[in-house]
Amino acid sequence: MLGRIKSLLSVAPTVVDPAKYRAGMSSMASKSEIATFAAGCFWGVEHIFLKHFPPSQNRGILKTSVGYTGGNPLVTHPTYKTVCTGATDHAEALRIEFDPGVVSYAELVEFFYRTHDPTTLNKQGADTGTQYRSAIFFHTPEQEAIAKRVTEEVQAKHFAPKGGKIVTEIIPASQWWDAEDYHQLYLYKNPSGYQCPTHRLHW
Repeated sequence: MLGRIKSLLSVAPTVVDPAKYRAGMSSMASKSEIATFAAGCFWGVEHIFLKHFPPSQNRGILKTSVGYTGGNPLVTHPTYKTVCTGATDHAEALRIEFDPGVVSYAELVEFFYRTHDPTTLNKQGADTGTQYRSAIFFHTPEQEAIAKRVTEEVQAKHFAPKGGKIVTEIIPASQWWDAEDYHQLYLYKNPSGYQCPTHRLHW
């Protein structure tokens, strides 16, 4: 948390054209789908997905946004300040619009697990609190089934041999609230900004 506060108080951000991180549909797909993940500080989650699935290279991700979800339904229009208190129970999350004709939901779920520590409850690195929990918010029964299957496969292959246990929530997607504009593409606007050390490729 201290690292994030220092990052917010750092030098003026780089000017970024959001259009650079948007892509059109492939000619093979009829419609896009949505995937929603929480894996700690949303700056780093968005950054690593866009780094490995750059829209400009037609890797399947069409666009992303960071925001808040999974919280108390009575709390509307949550802000960064209120979410950081933990009182609203919202998670910092990444919403991905993707082209299933290029990248499958299963591939995105597996990548989600590769890029953070899903064995720590309400914690990523030094960031602690329910807002930093690991969660998959599924949008359809098919996504739920895929998320559970991939989770079992990842648990058996990558965590059980080390004695680890995935604690990621797999729950229905609920109301989504976009985070404030300065959070969007934060690490592209602020290349030297704070990034949780768990946001890297673990295998």
